[in-house]
Amino acid sequence: MGGSKNGHKNFAHVRSCDVAVIISWRKPQQPFPGGWGMAREHQWMAERYEELVSGGLNWDPPTLESASEPECTVDGKQMIMLSANNYLNLTTHPKVVAAMIEATQKYGAGSGSVRAISGTMDIHLQAEEAVAKFKGVEACLIYSAGYTVNVGLIPTLVQGKQDVIISDELNHGSIIDGVRLTKAQREVYPHNDMEGLERALKNHKDADRKLIITDGVFSMDGDICPLDEITELAEAHDAMIMVDDCHGEGVMGSRGAGIVDHFSLQGRVDFEAGSFSKALGVQGGILAGSAQMRLHALNHSRSWLLSGSQPPGVAAAQKAAVEVLMDEPQHHARLWENTHKFRTEMESLGFDLGVSTTPIIPVMCGESRVAKDLVVALRDQGIVAGAIVFPMVARDAARVRNQLSAGLTDAQLDTILRGYESAGRKLGLI
Repeated sequence: MGGSKNGHKNFAHVRSCDVAVIISWRKPQQPFPGGWGMAREHQWMAERYEELVSGGLNWDPPTLESASEPECTVDGKQMIMLSANNYLNLTTHPKVVAAMIEATQKYGAGSGSVRAISGTMDIHLQAEEAVAKFKGVEACLIYSAGYTVNVGLIPTLVQGKQDVIISDELNHGSIIDGVRLTKAQREVYPHNDMEGLERALKNHKDADRKLIITDGVFSMDGDICPLDEITELAEAHDAMIMVDDCHGEGVMGSRGAGIVDHFSLQGRVDFEAGSFSKALGVQGGILAGSAQMRLHALNHSRSWLLSGSQPPGVAAAQKAAVEVLMDEPQHHARLWENTHKFRTEMESLGFDLGVSTTPIIPVMCGESRVAKDLVVALRDQGIVAGAIVFPMVARDAARVRNQLSAGLTDAQLDTILRGYESAGRKLGLI
């Protein structure tokens, strides 16, 4: 997922993944009727938090008081949602919900252990088989989250200084964290710059293992990696490829099978990381590839070995979501219809949408203040979108990120467009 250039070159940059910067601060309320208790006070924590507040960089998440749908209740108000990862609107799909309920009634609320000991149920394996079939790979291993795929797998793919990891400069923070856990050499190439990638590969031609890592869809900009060119370079330089396709799962490809399917590269990309938590509407991380890869990760990936097994209801919902995507292609088609309509109309109004080619469509604002003001103006009109400001992006590259959904109706899209036109003219963006 895409992000800031600030500090990434030494893998020191920390980003907030897929959540917009919150623009308001509320005094923390007493959390429980019993009071604050006798917890120790740590002044350094308070000081650090106040620094965030003073810079407008603290998190103050809004409260969703209904199901995550295109129109939902946020902080007591009916809103049209443009800030959810629920691209296919599957969180409330009847088949997915029914599968979760039925599995919970059959198996119970939990699995009783980690997957490696006694927490692997038949429903977990069925979900993995469904994913592998859908993506056209030999095998799949499901993790607790996309984050745990990256931090758990990356350290197992390299050994030490004799190896090198070559990473796109706008890669997701979870990739950066995974790289930090290794002792391998590290090199960052300019965003989607294939000449830069080739130079990095040549710089490390003598490395024992060379691992290229890239996002599939960059979540801050909505553009995609040139995976076809990356694959050619990897094969020419005997390098492995890992692609984080969390925002491409269910979105990219002719049927939503992801970025590898989009480029018809099945069998040529070593490791696909994905997510159930976005377009597939459930929860969990996906690792797809060869049967050998699955066995490797199962035996060496600590985040999989040491995390509690997902509840059987979640596994059943994962399987059902994949089956819905295979059986009901209209959701994927509608997502792209809405995406094309929104992009076309916004461009005709004169908005700068950056380099997006996916359902992640930023409205470029420049100054952080303008992005924050735009979010407030949209909320006044019943529209929720996320302000992305420094340090997640460069100081002059603030934007409001819109994430389209298959569930949005034409009437809701028209409301959104009218809201943007009004707010954009007021703020001088168009």
